[in-house]
Formats: sequence, C-alpha cells, structure tokens
Amino acid sequence: MNEDERARGGLRWGEEQLGVEVEMAPASADASFRRYFRLRLGGRSWILMDAPPDKEDVRPFVALARALRGIGLNVPEVLAADPERGYLLLTDLGDTAYLSALDPDRADALYGDALAALLRLQRARPPADLPPYDRVLLEAELDLFPTWFLGRHLDLPAPPQWPAVAAILVTSALEQPRVWVHRDYHSRNLMVTERDNPGILDFQDAVLGPLTYDLVSLLRDCYIAWPEDRVRGWVERYRREATHLGLLPEGVDAATFQRWFDRMGIQRHLKAIGIFARLHHRDGKPGYLGDIPRTLDYVLRACERDPAPPLRAFGAWLDDTVRARLEAACAP
Repeated sequence: MNEDERARGGLRWGEEQLGVEVEMAPASADASFRRYFRLRLGGRSWILMDAPPDKEDVRPFVALARALRGIGLNVPEVLAADPERGYLLLTDLGDTAYLSALDPDRADALYGDALAALLRLQRARPPADLPPYDRVLLEAELDLFPTWFLGRHLDLPAPPQWPAVAAILVTSALEQPRVWVHRDYHSRNLMVTERDNPGILDFQDAVLGPLTYDLVSLLRDCYIAWPEDRVRGWVERYRREATHLGLLPEGVDAATFQRWFDRMGIQRHLKAIGIFARLHHRDGKPGYLGDIPRTLDYVLRACERDPAPPLRAFGAWLDDTVRARLEAACAP
C-alpha cells in the first residue's frame, strides 16, 4: 500500500472512529516512517498517526501515553487505536512547537516549564518493561557517526583516538543515576499549550538511562542554539533542583555534573549527526543536513573543554579535518 492509499485509509478509519466526516491535512513531518495528519470539523481537531505496521509498532506509543498521562504529563490521549493497520487517533496539542515560539525573552519561562516537566518524568517510577539504555545501545548509537557521517557522507576513516573517545563517553553515561528517559526531548517535540505547558510528543522510544540525556536534548538542541552562559545557568538550576529532589547524590558537585552533561552531549550529538547523514543517504531526506554544522559545533566546543586528552585530540581532529571536508561537501 502506497502513502496515498494509507492516507485515504487513515481518513476513512478516523471518520469511522469519530462518527463524522472531517477534513484532513498534514500536521507535521517526522524523521521516522510515521506521518501525522490533522482532522478538522468546525473548531474541533484531532491528530491521526499513520505508522505502517511493517515499519513501526504503535503499541509502545499507546502504553507510554497512558503511563505518562498517569504521572500528570501533558501528552496526547489515545482516543482509538488499530495496531494491526498502524493507525492512532489522538487528541490535538496544537501546532505551536517550542522551536517556533522560543526567543530570548520567552526562553526562561518556556524552558522553566520544560525542566519542571522533565523532573516530574524523572521522579516517576518507570514501567517495568522499559528498555535499558545500556552499553550495547550506547555503542550502537555512537557507531552511526563513523559509519554514516564519516564513512558514507565524507569518505573519511575514523581517527585513531575513536575507540578511546567512545569508551570515555559510554563510561560517563553509565556512571550517572538511571531515570526514565524520553530520548527526544527537544524543541520540535515540545508544544506550547495554554494549560499544563508543555505538550510532549514522540515519546515512544523511551528508555531507562542517564540522568543528563534529556537535559542535553533540551538545552543543547540540534535545532536551536543559545549562548553558553545561558545554558550553564539552566543546567545549574536543574542540578540544584534535582539534588533537592533526591535524583542526584549530594556529592555530585557542579563541575562533575557539567562534565556528565557535556560528555552526554557529545554522545548524543555524534549520534544525531550520524542519523542526519543516514536520513539523507538511506531514506532520501536531505533536509536534516543543514542541522549538522550546528550540532558539530556543540561537539567541538565540548571536546575543547574536556580534561580527557582523547576528547581534546578528537575535537582538534574534527576542527582541522572534518570541518573543512564538511564545508567542501556543502559548497555549491
């Protein structure tokens, strides 16, 4: 079944669930195989998720939506589900993403709401079957960088220090407290809502993992960047509150936490760069290539600050070799 046939089938299914005829329009793009449509009738609207069952399984989304709503987070309610056909009917959290609303004047308030919601998630007891963000998964994600970005996109081999870099990043992630991790907690998946801000989307890949992972996703966002002093202020605000709530041991000082945060950021951003390259070369989605320079800059700056010689050497190699090759690849 092609995409047009699936869309028509989804519209018919949605109308059957609602008992009325509705208008349908695309609601958002997604880096996965999922598509979202907005169903409208007068002033009312709903979201139809179309997830081809041979590519995506909607059941984790359904289960996690129920669990997240149960702890008081503002996520879509699943009104109807057809896992065999890959359709979900959801409540609509609106069309104002954080990415379009964030500016220097509103950032403190919007990030304040997002940090409060994140702490609520991290304090909650996660589902017993939540997959672990373990060494195997961390190493597999890191491998996306040399495989898809260095090898496929730039035709470069990994540098000699790569095994040491990967070992440092994985060790840092595994030594952190383990919490419920959304895994994609950033400005494209957070919606500005009038009540219970933010609305939270795209949580179906949640895991049990490092405390700083979602914090990095939020504050070192691949799609929007902030001055370093502002980011550090938000990080310290979070650290103090997490310590007060018992998520962090009292002995984790600001320097240790900042190092965890920076190294988690390096891991996440190397993974993201690999995914952006894979989306282009494997999936025919070149739109994410424009986000690579910003994401690479996060890695460079974090490596420059790190006390570990392999990370500093890796940062220098990225600056000397990869940045020039990337600029040449992007040149007209």
